[in-house]
Amino acid sequence: MIYESIKKLVTYALEKGLIEPLDRVWATNRILEALCLDEYEEPDEVFENIDLESTLAEILEYAVGKGLCENSTVCRDLFDTKLMGLLTPPPSAVNKRFEELYAQSPEAATDYFYRFSRDTDYIRTYRVAKDMRWKTATEYGDLDITINLSKPEKDPKAIAAAKNAKQSGYPKCQLCRECEGYAGRVDYPARQNHRIAAIEISGEDWGFQYSPYVYYNEHCIVFNKRHTPMMIDKGAFDKLLGFVTKFPHYFVGSNADLPIVGGSILAHEHFQGGRYVFPMEKAPVETELDFKGFGDVSAGIVRWAMSVIRLRGSDPERISLLAEKILAAWRGYTDEEAFIFAETEGEPHNTVTPIARRRGSDYELDLVLRNNITTEEHPLGVYHPHAELHHIKKENIGLIEVMGLAVLPSRLKSELSALGKAMVSGDEISADPLIAKHAAWADEIRSRHTSLNADNIDEILRSETGQIFAKVLEHAGVFKRTDEGRAAFMRFAEYVDGGL
Repeated sequence: MIYESIKKLVTYALEKGLIEPLDRVWATNRILEALCLDEYEEPDEVFENIDLESTLAEILEYAVGKGLCENSTVCRDLFDTKLMGLLTPPPSAVNKRFEELYAQSPEAATDYFYRFSRDTDYIRTYRVAKDMRWKTATEYGDLDITINLSKPEKDPKAIAAAKNAKQSGYPKCQLCRECEGYAGRVDYPARQNHRIAAIEISGEDWGFQYSPYVYYNEHCIVFNKRHTPMMIDKGAFDKLLGFVTKFPHYFVGSNADLPIVGGSILAHEHFQGGRYVFPMEKAPVETELDFKGFGDVSAGIVRWAMSVIRLRGSDPERISLLAEKILAAWRGYTDEEAFIFAETEGEPHNTVTPIARRRGSDYELDLVLRNNITTEEHPLGVYHPHAELHHIKKENIGLIEVMGLAVLPSRLKSELSALGKAMVSGDEISADPLIAKHAAWADEIRSRHTSLNADNIDEILRSETGQIFAKVLEHAGVFKRTDEGRAAFMRFAEYVDGGL
């Protein structure tokens, strides 16, 4: 049976164009070597339209049975990535094809590369399909809500193995170019099937790849090929606008460069982009702004849960210059009445989350104002989800969520299911350790939905979860959507012109 599985895997590689017909015997022998087999008899059966997930599962069962692989998710992932790496073309071939197609159009190049990244199983599409996704109507438009189930949880064996494993500084981080082709470890993902497209941004060498977890369509990551820290400045604005010049069908944004309001990897400069229209992009400008000396750049405050200034114009350099001016003003801005402090005890607090896109021939740059100050009342951040929302979302609010897509923890799948059953049956929610954290929320939901039942409870909980996410974004907004908050926002806009 293992021979059939090997033939199916090689056939899959042929079907997807990862190898050519002349490579069939070579590819078969590579897999035999990985499985410690020194002989092979070609099955007579003809296979087609191969299902990769089930084929790899068959080979993994064999490998586990023969002691070639431990029976844990982490070790299985290391082993099947090794197999797919044997069938993945080298970086030179991938880059040559990317460049050929880019000469035709940027879209042709990204279409190829995104399909390739799925075909090699770098993006495990069968896992991504398990993510829960829905939209919730709010006063800010339809927000995207996801419960992330595609990123595997580490099992106890893997955690123990990682603890005992020798620590390594190679690669320096999971964004480094040295990850391409890396075999991985129990504490580091395998990347033998990972390929990077080489691009140039603002005269620097950068890499272009896709996220293996694709939180939205064509979720890409672009990164500096040097391991250099995140920094939001005019150079960052130039790079973002330069990227959408090269790939006008994609947006691109950067996480902020300070803890709490930044991403999970601040040590390596990188952006995230893709081919997706986020709720924030659809949000209109509600208040026009006029900055002295920049009559050629339209500006305004966006009708959004967080505090966003949108810049638009035909000249990316002019947009970048105005963005630099706004950033410089914000870095040093304090408004005690609005509880905005530029720094406390020498620690800076103000930064921005910038997002660039094209609007026809125009450029658009959104600057989301961020502040990472903490207090005794809010030790995780004043402009961070407050404690009453932690039963749904406690983690930092990064770029993706700023734009209106919630990436919620996997625990919510089982918790919302159990909560719904308890609410319908009338069970004591506070007595159940799994869902006790949701008890107060459940009481609020009951007060708003007096006719909830087994038929509507799932939809009600999804909608209510989306409303919680809208509150999460409001908590992260530095200027609140109140009369006082709007007045404070306008004070800052005036300061940009008069305070520098």
